[in-house]
Amino acid sequence: MGRGKIEIKRIENSTNRQVTYSKRRGGIMKKAKEITVLCDAQVSLVIFSSTGKMSEYCSPSTELVKILDRYHKSAGVQKLWDAKHEHLSNELERIKKENDSMQIKLRHLKGEDINSLHPKELIPIEEALENGLACVRSKQMQCLKTLKKNERSLEEDNRRLSYILQHQQQLAMDVNVREMDHGYHQREREYHPQMPFAFRVQPIQPNLHQNK
Repeated sequence: MGRGKIEIKRIENSTNRQVTYSKRRGGIMKKAKEITVLCDAQVSLVIFSSTGKMSEYCSPSTELVKILDRYHKSAGVQKLWDAKHEHLSNELERIKKENDSMQIKLRHLKGEDINSLHPKELIPIEEALENGLACVRSKQMQCLKTLKKNERSLEEDNRRLSYILQHQQQLAMDVNVREMDHGYHQREREYHPQMPFAFRVQPIQPNLHQNK
């Protein structure tokens, strides 16, 4: 019983699609190698999967670039890299012209090369300078306000720190005074018991001779 004919259409199941891709890719790579050896043909094959992964094969006797060159000559079409080079050249030329124009405008803003300009051409330059000057002054005012705000903040911090320092110094002085006073009274209590009896205060006695 022969194999049934497979309908050629997109495989909806992603797993089956990937398995089929791997098998068919291997088969077509094998056929490319076989025709290269059997028929002495120059073959180049490039395959991109749906995920963007590239697979390639090129006959050992040639290179992909040479194959493409032969294709362009045979088909009579423009080389792909020539078109890309032309696009890059045009883009480079555009950027160069834009840069030259900006350099001319910059010189005009500096007051250079303006003798050949028409009075109407000087008006937008003047307006641009005035707008630039207004922006610079506005920025300067913002910087000045910021500096003053920072200065006030630093002054407040300085006053607060000075108050804290004075308060701590006063507390330290009070502690020292209390310690000195406590030490003085302590020494005084230790000194009194050691005083000679003769130096102690005697109670007042009546004069005995007056009673005789």
